[in-house]
Amino acid sequence: MRLFKQLLIVFAVLAVLAGALLLFTYDIIKIEWVSFMGIQPSFTNMEQPLPVPARSIPVEGVAYIPGMGAPTNPVEADAASVTRGAQLFAIHCAMCHGAAGDGAGQLAALLANKPANLTLPIVQNKSDGALFLTITLGIEGRMPALNENLLVRERWDVVNFLRTLAAP
Repeated sequence: MRLFKQLLIVFAVLAVLAGALLLFTYDIIKIEWVSFMGIQPSFTNMEQPLPVPARSIPVEGVAYIPGMGAPTNPVEADAASVTRGAQLFAIHCAMCHGAAGDGAGQLAALLANKPANLTLPIVQNKSDGALFLTITLGIEGRMPALNENLLVRERWDVVNFLRTLAAP
């Protein structure tokens, strides 16, 4: 029995020493563990989003039908809609387009493709539906799509607010 206790103590001391040795060599000896997270494809936000399933309708209703042209604005441009649009514009758009919509936002200097001046006639002469589609789908290489940031009603509110930015 005494021999068993001594043997147990020796193994315990050896285990502690081996643990300490492994602790100090942790940064030196790297063991590659198989990680399925590391070998699967990964994507950044909105990189290769899945297409909308055929014959599906969004939870908030049909925003537009692809191939059928620009939709018509179903939201009346009343004071409440313009106020909501101004708030949403300040949150989602002003950082690039500027608070006045002149394209001089805080991030404009950092962008290779400068944001559009939303007060110019080239923007203001577009239909509400065209502005809605631009907000929804974005512009390749210039503006991100905001369809996941803003609900359909909120996008129409932003369009109603954009109409108030027309240059005098």
